[in-house]
Amino acid sequence: MRIQQQIWTVADGWKGNLTSESGDRVQLLLVFGSPMVLTQPSWREDLRQCYPNAQLLGCSTAGEITGIQVLDDSLVVTAIEFEQTQVKGAAIQLLPGESSFDAGQRLGQSIEPEQLAHVFVLSDGLQVNGSDLVRGLTSQLPEGVMLTGGLSGDGDRFTETLVMLDDAPQSGMIAAVGLYGENLQIGYGSLGGWTPFGTERRITKSVGNVLYELDGKPALELYKTYLGDHAKNLPAAGLLFPLSLEMPSDQPRLVRTLLSVNEAEQSLTFAGDMPEGGTAQLMHASFDRLVDGAIEAAETCRDGLPDVEADLAILISCVGRKLLMKQRIEEEVEGVQEVLGEQAVLTGFYSYGEISPFTAGASCELHNQTMTITTFTER
Repeated sequence: MRIQQQIWTVADGWKGNLTSESGDRVQLLLVFGSPMVLTQPSWREDLRQCYPNAQLLGCSTAGEITGIQVLDDSLVVTAIEFEQTQVKGAAIQLLPGESSFDAGQRLGQSIEPEQLAHVFVLSDGLQVNGSDLVRGLTSQLPEGVMLTGGLSGDGDRFTETLVMLDDAPQSGMIAAVGLYGENLQIGYGSLGGWTPFGTERRITKSVGNVLYELDGKPALELYKTYLGDHAKNLPAAGLLFPLSLEMPSDQPRLVRTLLSVNEAEQSLTFAGDMPEGGTAQLMHASFDRLVDGAIEAAETCRDGLPDVEADLAILISCVGRKLLMKQRIEEEVEGVQEVLGEQAVLTGFYSYGEISPFTAGASCELHNQTMTITTFTER
């Protein structure tokens, strides 16, 4: 596996020359950038000339990861040349009134199953219920094939998110690449570092990812009470106070991030399901615990493949972590690099939701406020 990285900004263009002697052998370009930068047409033309045969998969972000740097208002391009793995892309546009589950199924049906080893997906971050998307998509995948990826971001603005596959980025899009062959080894890890506090509340009324009542009381009213002065900055303030969700079954606790509020309905919309009968509890975090969570996610990846050094690591971390850690955000990326080793090329972005199993062999879930890592190497 050969990997190259480039950075592009509106002010300076490409950082260094965009040239590659093996550009025609690159199969996959991962492109992560701010919404403003992503919509600029000139960089796409440059990439097409340099990498004429590559699938170009990308999305808008709340921050871009390259190595141990976390950037804003940039475009990070990772060009990947596999030696024994094939790449095939698929994308859909959300239909009016279409459920996220149905959209996931429709996308999954367009992914060729023969010799499929892994699927990496990027989704619109505001119009999709991530939990339903994961269920719909995984229902169409062959047994044992895992799914990872994330929901695209828009900083702390929550206005519009964009996804692209080989063409101009669009709102309302879900795109994926299937990776094919027997020689790809993949590691997974997803952990948070947030700590629950306050009273556990039972979800007494919800529909999908829209929460209406906790303990029979209006959800938004109760949430504002807990947030105090922070409530005036909703929905962005919700990124700093996610909810810990315990399902009625024995599944591991999940974390849910707030996407929007509805004053008229006194409801809260989250990135994933908030099932009735479950319990929810507010969470907060310290800098050190968030960094520890990222390190533990990397250790999970490494320990799942103990005799393998990762060549590529895709890091998808939540925008709430970035807003909380501010200037210290690169500490969590540095921690991941230390665990995985200097040979691992790091790319990724800050998202509105992360898609991954907790560990190898676990079922795939939508996560929020986690550092989620997928590692790749060819044997």
